[in-house]
Parts: sequence; structure tokens; C-alpha cells
Amino acid sequence: MAEYLNQLQLDFGRFCWREFGEGPPLVMLHGWSMSHAVFAEQAKLLANDFRLLIPDLPGHGESDPVEPCSLVTFSQLLATWLEKLDIKQIDLLGWSLGGQVAMQFSSDYPQRVRRLLLMSTTPRFCADNNWKFGQPASELRALRRGLQKRYLATMSDFFDLQFLGEDIPADRRREILQFAVRPVGLPDPDVALITLGLLGHEDLRPLLGLIDQQTLVIHGDNDQIIPLAAGQYLSENLQYARLISLSGAGHAPFLSRPEQLSKLISEFCL
Repeated sequence: MAEYLNQLQLDFGRFCWREFGEGPPLVMLHGWSMSHAVFAEQAKLLANDFRLLIPDLPGHGESDPVEPCSLVTFSQLLATWLEKLDIKQIDLLGWSLGGQVAMQFSSDYPQRVRRLLLMSTTPRFCADNNWKFGQPASELRALRRGLQKRYLATMSDFFDLQFLGEDIPADRRREILQFAVRPVGLPDPDVALITLGLLGHEDLRPLLGLIDQQTLVIHGDNDQIIPLAAGQYLSENLQYARLISLSGAGHAPFLSRPEQLSKLISEFCL
């Protein structure tokens, strides 16, 4: 399977992505602190059916950071990128933070999105008095302190949290690290802190009524980072959404159950 490293020089700096396969375009957006590499295995499974476009979000992978760091800015950059590629309409998959970017983009540019897949994501990451399906603010503060004091160890702990409660053999964990993290590496610590702040304050609930694409919400019922209740909320508040709850799955089911996830993606989009 051919693999190409692509880059464009946009107003903010360099924007990078990988392309795999041929067919209708499917854009895949990664989560916080990750890069295009996290979808490398999934891309191999889907490349026979789709033209896969997998960008590095700003500040992640090989893309430059952008200011202001916000979902709206990320959405605008995706629109500029697709316009440069002359791609009129896509299917759009977003995982975790990437799912939030996908929802923002689907609201901002509804004509560009044919179908929307939201995996292990939420309209609001941080809990407050009006939202109980998120991480307590104290957990985000603790994560921020950890990133400032022991960056690599904190990132390793966060990686393991994605699979907590799942039966992931040690050799499979090493395999995932080998293709999903090590080829590109982690974001700059300052960028990781800034995008963590984005997760702490963004709230997409007011936009959900504007998203009218056919939507598949995929969520593990053992997700320790974003609870299943957040996925249930999305499926109940998006106009044309249905939920697939994966029994026993954690935050990254496309890594712990790659064949099952590729089948779900293909059946929904094709």
C-alpha cells in the first residue's frame, strides 16, 4: 500500500497529513497528544475501500501549532486544507479530541460532510455543575501538574489509561506503541498543555442541534477517559445519530479491536 507524506504551507505554518488507498474520501482526526500515526493500522484495513486523509492536528505530529488554539480555528484550517485539495465532500471520523473537531467542522461546514463518525468523544470534556459526564476539574489540574513535572511518565500513564480494564497483552501494547506513538513522537510539552486547556473549556452542546448529518457514535462502555454517558448524550441530542456501545472496550477501540472497528466504519460509510 502506497503511503505519502504531504504538507502544505498555510498562513499559520506547516500543515501535514498522510494519504492511503483509493475510493471516496474519509478524513480521520486523531486525539489529544497523538498524531496521524495512531491510525496507521486502521488505515491498512480501510485502504481498499477509501481514500484516507489523516492529518496531524495543529501542534501535533509534524503540523505547526496555531493561535488561537480553539476548535473553531482547527475547523477553519481543515476547510482551507480541503479547499486546497479540491475535495468537496467527505466522510469524517473523529476520535476523542478529534471527535470534537469533527463536530465543530460539521456544524461550520455542513455541506462538506456526508457522514459523521464520532468515536470515544464528548461535547464537553470537563465536568461542571451542568455537565456530569466529564472529567472533574481536579483531574485536569492533576494532569496539568503531571505534564509540567514529569512529562514523559504522565504521557505514558495517560496512554495506559486508554486501555484500563481491557485484556491487552504486553506484546500488543508494545506493538501499538511502535506504530502509533514512536514514529512521530509526542507533541511539545507547551503545546500539550495548551491543547489540554482547550479540552478544559470547550463546550459543543449548543451546536449539536445544528449537526444534521447521518452520524454513528461508537463508544466503549469501559472508557475511563470519556464515560459512555457522554456518547449516549450525543446519540440522543444529534438529529440523525445512533449509538454502538462496545462491551468491555476502553477509550481506543480501534487499537484494541481493529478488525471490528474497520468493519463498523466500512458498513456505515459504504
